[in-house]
Amino acid sequence: MPYETLNEIEWENVQRIWDLLDQGEVERARIETDALLRKRPGHPDVRIVDAAVSLDEAEPGHALEALQGAETSADPALFFHLRAAAQYDLARFEPAREDGERAIAVRPEMADTHDLLSRTFEYLGDAERTAEHAEEAERLDPAAYPHPLDVGTVEFDTVVEESLAEMHPDIRRHLEEFPVLVDTLPRREILTAEEPPLSPDLLGLFVGRHLMERSVTDLPGAPGAIYLFRRNLLRWCRDREELKREIRITVQHEIGHLLGLDEKDLEDRGLA
Repeated sequence: MPYETLNEIEWENVQRIWDLLDQGEVERARIETDALLRKRPGHPDVRIVDAAVSLDEAEPGHALEALQGAETSADPALFFHLRAAAQYDLARFEPAREDGERAIAVRPEMADTHDLLSRTFEYLGDAERTAEHAEEAERLDPAAYPHPLDVGTVEFDTVVEESLAEMHPDIRRHLEEFPVLVDTLPRREILTAEEPPLSPDLLGLFVGRHLMERSVTDLPGAPGAIYLFRRNLLRWCRDREELKREIRITVQHEIGHLLGLDEKDLEDRGLA
């Protein structure tokens, strides 16, 4: 159905929502978005910001719902980018690739879409396209999308060992039972084992039963392991020291989970 164009005040509201997202004020952005949705329900351009806020809320499913009917928004490239991002977050890499390519066909200079396509092609096993889009993202916005940290597999394993050796003895004690393993990326079946799926960009994950779920009747055997995802960590970190620090934080966080702590507990204990 056709919609009247947003008026000047409403466009200012839309811009304020984008500004709030840039500032990390996701809760305030949601309040402003919901108020605008009440005034202009179903409007394509309001659906666009609703989807953007939903992605920042880690709700890609809601983002996809919001984008239904937003095809006629004022910015088709942004529509395709947001839909690609939602599909990527849901580990639907094939449709993410298709929408990402639609976005840059409309607006080739979208650095964030090139970065998204680089990560998507990495999951699809296309090293050439991964590098191509990573280089283009860096060329367009080097501050936001620098080249991933260049650390080989052997050196990465060394950094992991160094990071674990620097941990508090109480933390290292748990590593005697729960090994730390390195994988290139999370496997799709791991990401989609939960609903909603885990983020493809996650840095680490405990796989197994945490201690609060185990009992004396359990059969002996490996209770689980902490996985570190090398490619995601190298994208996230800018230098070797940051990599060591992020590995420590990630392992501590996952040990907290295996102890049965939730996100608030982790934050309270300095493990988040």
